[in-house]
Amino acid sequence: MRKVMLVLAVAALAVLGMSCNQLKARDQLNKGVQAFTAAQYSEAVERFKTAVELDPGFSAARLYLATAYMQQYIPGSDDPDNVKMAVAAYDNFKKVLEQEPKNAIAIASIASLNLNQKKWDEAQQWFDKLIAVEPQNADAYYSMGFIAWSKWYPVYGGARAALGMRQEDPGPIKDKKVKEDLKAKYGPVIDAGLAALDKALQINPEYDDAMAYENLLVRERADLADTKEEYEKQVKVADDWIQKALATKKAKAEKKNKTGSGSIVLDPNQK
Repeated sequence: MRKVMLVLAVAALAVLGMSCNQLKARDQLNKGVQAFTAAQYSEAVERFKTAVELDPGFSAARLYLATAYMQQYIPGSDDPDNVKMAVAAYDNFKKVLEQEPKNAIAIASIASLNLNQKKWDEAQQWFDKLIAVEPQNADAYYSMGFIAWSKWYPVYGGARAALGMRQEDPGPIKDKKVKEDLKAKYGPVIDAGLAALDKALQINPEYDDAMAYENLLVRERADLADTKEEYEKQVKVADDWIQKALATKKAKAEKKNKTGSGSIVLDPNQK
């Protein structure tokens, strides 16, 4: 009996120890959130790291830790310390997904990290995963359209420059071999990008940025047309998209002005 009581006492102490650690972890999380809100990201990282050390299964703290690292990452900078921030963010988002495979914030964040590092194929794969979790995520579809344009445009611009075509010169591209090579390799990329942008606009008809990239992809695809007539027809479609984008931006701005950014919103629960 005495042995059983001793075992129970040890078990109770273990549970108590876990409970104390969890309470401490949540206290560190709260202090980390305060630091993060105040843009004190280095302090926030240390607080979140402590929370995770105290409670390794605390996925919310791990998610905040990854986000604090990501917040300090500067896209486009190859500084070693900056690269370390991206790696730390990526590693911690991955650990969140080990605990919660369908965590949309972690998936979207990894997709954005890859996008900001211009790792187009990796970003595409992660946005595919995001859409599998959130099929109605318009931003994910928009990002896939942006990726398609980012893959295509440098090659397209380089091909025109190599042929002596200025940016303002009308198309289509007259060198048949160059045009056919571009069409074979990048035609599917452009089509997939346009399909993704179409889906983004189906979900959010006021997505003016998606309209702007519809314009770009259609306008540039026109250079691959077989005839002048087909080229002009696609340019007209592109012109329509840019007009829609401008009209939508204007309508949204007018709506915002009518609503008023400085208005006081009353708390419905306030007595």
